[in-house]
Amino acid sequence: MTPAERRASGALASIYALRMLGLFLVLPVFALQARHYPGGDDPALVGLAMGIYGLTQALLQVPLGMASDRLGRKPVILAGLAVFALGSLLAAWAPSLPWLVAGRALQGAGAISAAVTALLADLTRDQVRTKSMALVGISIALMFALSLVMAPLLVPHIGLAGLFALTAALALAGMAVVAWVVPPEPALPQTGGRGGLREVLAHAELLRVDLGVFVLHAVQIAMWMAVPALLLETGVPTAEHWKIYLPAVLASLLIMGGLLFRLERMGHFKAVYLGSIALIALVQLGFLLSLQAPSLWLAALLLCLYFVGFNTQEASQPSLASRLAEPRQRGAALGVYNTLMSLGIFAGGSLGGVVVKAWGSTGVFTASAVLMLVWLVIAWPMGNTPLRR
Repeated sequence: MTPAERRASGALASIYALRMLGLFLVLPVFALQARHYPGGDDPALVGLAMGIYGLTQALLQVPLGMASDRLGRKPVILAGLAVFALGSLLAAWAPSLPWLVAGRALQGAGAISAAVTALLADLTRDQVRTKSMALVGISIALMFALSLVMAPLLVPHIGLAGLFALTAALALAGMAVVAWVVPPEPALPQTGGRGGLREVLAHAELLRVDLGVFVLHAVQIAMWMAVPALLLETGVPTAEHWKIYLPAVLASLLIMGGLLFRLERMGHFKAVYLGSIALIALVQLGFLLSLQAPSLWLAALLLCLYFVGFNTQEASQPSLASRLAEPRQRGAALGVYNTLMSLGIFAGGSLGGVVVKAWGSTGVFTASAVLMLVWLVIAWPMGNTPLRR
């Protein structure tokens, strides 16, 4: 990458990192801490509080993505971070679970993922796009790992409300990065109109990627309705779950980083993409079988393999979507992509809570495995995507 591309990738990855750290801080402890709120004895309502963020994200990703095509990426990103900060403060104040749902919904209204990803695509060449997207993915994975360490240590002292207040502060820090660190955005092509939502929705290969990101994040959130309970059954207390999560995430990053870019340069992008889907499906089946006799070592191995597949997809999917879309349509295309991601988060949380209530962890891992296999079948005919020069 050129110095300008490294600066753009690093700055935009840091925005993602600050925002996602705030979101991830509550994820490992949310299901347990939400029970202490009035109304927290209903698993379905707890799942709604976890997943409602994704619903409001889904409603606004396309409008804000298209707005970034017309008004510029940076103004949309700054406005979205401000709304996210307000939602975090509302969640910090929330005296009951319904108010917590409202705060999470307002957090989701700060739907900037499409604008951030589109800006990163604008500032990098196709030849290094997967690498720049991988930096974002790695930053997200590192923040997830950090949150797994920090959340159990912080929550006894500041509670869930304190975690949400910290989230608001991180969003404000992200606004400072946008204003003073991110390079100026380039002028976008004026020919052929801007946005192109109809064309984006008619693009079969883009729709294949959109379906994939929905399934990926639905499974991710649903898993976390069941994985903490599984670790408790292996004898690991909640405060020490990070000792399992952190090594699994770090090992997965080493494996993914050592394979993904090398195999992509060798022309094996499709094989890696499909292989990572199959790997996540096998992990769900592994978790399902492990419920019969919970094993700490097996759970740790399965988590590591899951993160290998997940992080590979996190780097590959946005790079693939940005390459498939025309530059003038990137905001719209990535808006649709992030809408499906957000719907996946909402479905994973809300429906995951319903499944846990009805069928327990067995239902969660079974449904996740089926979803991954359906995705694999649909993704199988994907074509090879040429680089734009």
